[in-house]
Amino acid sequence: MTSRTWLITGVSSGFGNALTTQLLERGEHVIGTVRNLDKVADLQKQYPDTFRAEILDVTDTAAVRTVVDGAFAVGRVDVIVSNAGYGLFGAAEEITDAQVDHIIATNLTGSITLIRAALPHLRAQGGGRIVQMSTYGGQVAFAGNSMYHATKWGIEGFAESVAQEVAPFNIGVTIVEPGGARTEFRYGSAQVAELMPVYDGNPAHAFQAMLDPANGLAPGDPQRMAARIIESVDVSPAPLRMVLGSQALDSTLGVLRDRIDSFEAQRDLAASTDFPTGE
Repeated sequence: MTSRTWLITGVSSGFGNALTTQLLERGEHVIGTVRNLDKVADLQKQYPDTFRAEILDVTDTAAVRTVVDGAFAVGRVDVIVSNAGYGLFGAAEEITDAQVDHIIATNLTGSITLIRAALPHLRAQGGGRIVQMSTYGGQVAFAGNSMYHATKWGIEGFAESVAQEVAPFNIGVTIVEPGGARTEFRYGSAQVAELMPVYDGNPAHAFQAMLDPANGLAPGDPQRMAARIIESVDVSPAPLRMVLGSQALDSTLGVLRDRIDSFEAQRDLAASTDFPTGE
């Protein structure tokens, strides 16, 4: 197999780290972004010829473009993985304006900037693959997670539109929708708003049980999920969406079926706003 080069954001933990480790073990090349080089010092030491770490905060749009341009200046980059992001829990009114701005800048604007910066290079080299990490929460919404859902529903719409725009250039786009997994995302890096007692006992605070490992660990294996993501890059045409985790798939299918039923029930309502035939 010919060794490929991957550019992956957020490789210090979670899916980004699992992907990077597996790819390096396979002999592939990875350019990984982090905010702290110390967190990937072991990878730099173990894979000095195939791993390159770059400092990047994806909320810095100019820096995103600089890192992407620099990666392609060295040579071909086959796969872009937009992975950097985090979760923010709390009722909508518990979240501060600063928290709203930051999660949008990270999860949504940061991902958009990364993909837009890569597209001219991917076109120029004749194609490539973009993997946008999302979540089944890009299709399903839960109370207490409104801003995280806002960013993921937003990036899924962006990626689905871009997939249609760039397919003629041999650029494939895949949106990955994992379910709950045993990563730092759930058990370490998740941010929680300053909670208001008025929401105690409300569905908005149900997430507290989920974040407590004492209540049971998430079913998803990040290593197996990473392996499926890597395998997807060899699938042609690129799968637009890929749900990982049986619970995630069951939940997504249930929500989509209910949504379709709701839309079907609105046929008369929808038609009532059209001009009459012939007018």
